Amino acid sequence: MTALDSTVRAKRSFAARVASGAAGGVLRVFLIVVAVFWLVPTFGLLVSSFRDPTDIATSGWWKVFTAPSQLTAKSYQSLLEKDAITHALFNTVWITVPATLLVVLLGAMAGYAFAWMDFKGRDWWFLVVVALLVVPVQVALIPLADLFGKIGIFGDIIGVVLFHVGFGLPFAIFLLRNFFAEIPRELLEAARLDGAGETRLFLTVVLPLGAPAIASLGIFQFLWVWNDMLVALVFSSSESQPLTVALQQQVRQFGNNIDVLAPGAFISMVIPLVVFFAFQRQFVSGVMAGAVK
Repeated sequence: MTALDSTVRAKRSFAARVASGAAGGVLRVFLIVVAVFWLVPTFGLLVSSFRDPTDIATSGWWKVFTAPSQLTAKSYQSLLEKDAITHALFNTVWITVPATLLVVLLGAMAGYAFAWMDFKGRDWWFLVVVALLVVPVQVALIPLADLFGKIGIFGDIIGVVLFHVGFGLPFAIFLLRNFFAEIPRELLEAARLDGAGETRLFLTVVLPLGAPAIASLGIFQFLWVWNDMLVALVFSSSESQPLTVALQQQVRQFGNNIDVLAPGAFISMVIPLVVFFAFQRQFVSGVMAGAVK
């Protein structure tokens, strides 16, 4: 190779690095702009939740940048004084937490059984689970409402929880079974040689290794149940309705009740965001592990 060829190659590599850096910078700026644009409604809702209803009715939320004295916590005080809203918030917690924990626990046990335990008809039963993934929620609303009415749990929190658990399990079993199946067989056999039974093997080996997938499943299930309104609208009563239904009824009954709707909507939105960012690392690990496998 001549000195001229080396110089040309060096110039090309330098130009390639500059072009790559420029492209990366443009992409980074574009992603930042998209993220800011995506967060504008959330920020606007946050600002509106700290404004007086009269100010909201007369000007946009961006007015606070020139008149910061508009910010007040009276809306949140009004929200806490609404027994229906605070009761609905606790109902949402009582629905979401059990529905998430039950789906994660039962899905993990069933996923381990389908992945590493031999029983009659295992493959056929797993095909049934996969087939249940395509069943729409709307199909089961009327039959399950009739069933829950006959057994006396229609309108109770337990009915809403059982519905979410039933429809969350197929996806949970499918996801965790595929993840658990990628665990090296040698690792499980070594644990069995050390005297570990199925229960100990599941608790001490499978669950720690499957923590990223379990965390991802928990986040998905939590977000789905927390933000649900259709199922809660059908199966809950005035005493068991979650926050989404309570806010919807506030809109229907008091269309200008913005001093309650704005902070209530922000609380309903910010709690799932806090949960997501709290488990963001586990969520990304689970997604990346699933992508690699």
